[in-house]
Amino acid sequence: MSAAKKSGVSDPIEKASRDEIQALQLQRLQWSLRHAYENVPHYRRSFDAAGVHPEDLKSLADLAQFPFLTKKDLRDNYPFGLFAVPREQIIRIHASSGTTGKPTVVGYTKNDIDHWADVVARSIRAAGGGPGDIVHIAYGYGLFTGGLGAHYGAERAGCTVVPMSGGQTEKQVQLICDFKPDIIMVTPSYMLNIIEEFGRQGKNPAECSLRVGIFGAEPWTNAMRREIETRAGIDAVDIYGLSEVMGPGVASECIETKDGPVIWEDHFYPEIIDPMTGEVLPDGAEGELVFTSLTKEALPVIRYRTRDLTRLLPPTARSMRRIDRITGRSDDMLIIRGVNVFPTQIEELILQCPELAPHYLIEVTRSGHLDEMAVSVELSDAAGTVGQDRAKDVSGKLKHLVKTYVGISVAVTVHPPQTIERSAGKAKRVVDSRPKSTAPAVTPVPLS
Repeated sequence: MSAAKKSGVSDPIEKASRDEIQALQLQRLQWSLRHAYENVPHYRRSFDAAGVHPEDLKSLADLAQFPFLTKKDLRDNYPFGLFAVPREQIIRIHASSGTTGKPTVVGYTKNDIDHWADVVARSIRAAGGGPGDIVHIAYGYGLFTGGLGAHYGAERAGCTVVPMSGGQTEKQVQLICDFKPDIIMVTPSYMLNIIEEFGRQGKNPAECSLRVGIFGAEPWTNAMRREIETRAGIDAVDIYGLSEVMGPGVASECIETKDGPVIWEDHFYPEIIDPMTGEVLPDGAEGELVFTSLTKEALPVIRYRTRDLTRLLPPTARSMRRIDRITGRSDDMLIIRGVNVFPTQIEELILQCPELAPHYLIEVTRSGHLDEMAVSVELSDAAGTVGQDRAKDVSGKLKHLVKTYVGISVAVTVHPPQTIERSAGKAKRVVDSRPKSTAPAVTPVPLS
C-alpha cells in the first residue's frame, strides 16, 4: 500500500473537548428548532401536535421529546414545502430518487453550500488529502449529490479537481494514467470495475499515482476495503452522507485509524433509536440512525429517520463520535449502485403498463463487483394472448420507465398470466441474493 499523507486537522472543533462540542451543539440545536418551527408549516404542525415548542429544549436530551421527520414527509411536501427560506434564497436544488415522478427534493442557500464544502474538505483532510493534490471524482454529477458535493469540497480543500463523473471506464483509466491524481472519490463497487479495466488494458493499478480512495454512496465491507487496497495499492476510507441531511460529508473516516466514519457533530446531531418504538438508545447500542441538522438554513431536518442501522461509537482520532458500519435498513429500501430503490416504486411503474398484472418479483444479484436488478412480471389475463413481439414491447416499456423514474437499468422478463407465485400471507416481492455482508437487511417497522 502506498504511503499516505498524514491526516490533517485544521478546524479547532475537531480536537475540542466533549463539553465544548456539546455546548456548541446545544446552542445550534436551539437555533435550528426555532428556525424550523418559525418558517416551515410542517414543523409547526408536528411540534404543536406533539405538544412541544423549541423553547422546551433546555438540554440535548430534550430533543427526544420532538417528533421525527421521515422520507414520507419530504414526499408529502414536494417539491419545496419544507424549505425554511424564500425560494429566491435557494441557490441550488438536488434530488434523490423517490416515488414515481416525485423525487426527494433538497435545497441549499449560499451558507449551506459553504458549510457542505467545509465538511467535505474536512473529510478529504481526514483522508490524508490537502492543497496541491489532484482529486479524480467519479461520482455521478447532476441531481445526485455525490459529484458536486465532492467537487466543491475538494476545491475548498485546495485540491485540483478532475470532474470525470461516472461511466466511460476506459477513459477513467486513461485519465488516471495521464493526469496522475492522488485521490479518487467514487463508489467502491465502481472502483473495482476501474481496477479490472486496468487489467484489461494490461496495466497494474497498484503502479498508478493514486494513494487514497474515498468511497461512499453504497454499503461496503472491510473485505471489500482489503481487496481494493491490495489490488490498487491505496488507502481506502469510508465517507457517509445522504441528500436529505446534506449529501456526502456528514461523516468520514480518518486515514490513521480507519475505524468508522467520524460524524462532524458541529453540523449534524446524531441519535440512535429503537426502530420499533422510537426510544433513544445509549451509545454502543445498535439501532436506527437519526440526524438533526444544526446549521442548515434552506432545509432544516429535525430528527430525520435515515433508516440506516448502525451504532454510535466513542471518539478516537477526533473528538467527535463515530458510526459503525451500516448493517442494514429498517425499511424495504434497496441500494443498487448507489441509487435508492423501493419495491413500491417498481410496483407503481408496473401499474402504468395496462398489459401487466400487479404481480412481480425483484431479484438483486451481484455480477462481479456490481449489483444487478432483474424484474419478473406477468401479463394480465386480458393480455395473455399477445405475441412475443408485443411482450418484448411491454418489457422495453417497463425498462424505460424504471430507467427514467428510478435511474437504474434493469432486466425485465415478461411471463404468461398466473405465472408468478402467489402467497397466502405477505407477498414476497424481493429476493436479494447478494452476499449477506453487503446486502441491506429488510426489517419492517410500524413507525412512520
